[in-house]
Amino acid sequence: MPDQTEWETRAANLLKAELKRQGVTYAKLADRIGDKEANVRNKLSRGKFSAAFLLHCLSAIQVRELRL
Repeated sequence: MPDQTEWETRAANLLKAELKRQGVTYAKLADRIGDKEANVRNKLSRGKFSAAFLLHCLSAIQVRELRL
């Protein structure tokens, strides 16, 4: 079973992949969620963010369906 770090990496990679599919940059995402680009970039590079942040981002880039 994956440990916490592996789950964090999976979540970050999932979000990064969706951003790429949608053609959304970190700057655009930050604007859409009302955050600073540096904060978004740091959260994604560390992989440390809440499920609420993940859902907020996915909603902001209009992802309605995920395949895990």
